Amino acid sequence: MNTSVQADIRGVLIQVAGARLLLPNATIAEVLSFAEPDPIANAPDWLLGRIRWRGWQLPLVAFSRLAGIAGERGGLGSKVIVLKALGGDPKAPFFAVLTQGFPRLVTVSEASLVTEETDRSLLPRGVVARVTLNEDEALVPDLAQLEQLIGDSLREAA
Repeated sequence: MNTSVQADIRGVLIQVAGARLLLPNATIAEVLSFAEPDPIANAPDWLLGRIRWRGWQLPLVAFSRLAGIAGERGGLGSKVIVLKALGGDPKAPFFAVLTQGFPRLVTVSEASLVTEETDRSLLPRGVVARVTLNEDEALVPDLAQLEQLIGDSLREAA
């Protein structure tokens, strides 16, 4: 009898300019149509502004700009995913990421996921790993670092 437990998790592949991101499905709160964000003075170019969502003012991140992959601006057909922040800050429980289209639900299993052996210093900013899921190459964002960068940028811009 096989006693090892194979745990598959539900994930989402999210298309951003020049790359795909792989995230756990549980981190996504909602998918919205893109609307021009309210600008944040003195913010870095990857912090596009703030969007209104359920009474919150959420920072909107252009992940491809942050990671140095591509210059990304929202427009017709763009979507915004609202992510649950993992840092536990009650004043900032969510943030938003600009995407190109709807996230695609995927099943992530040990057999279907291959992590590229890469020196962490060679990965783009905000990325913890480069992976292949079945045939799809993707980046795994470092959500803790992303939240830290957002928080630092908002404090510096204030």
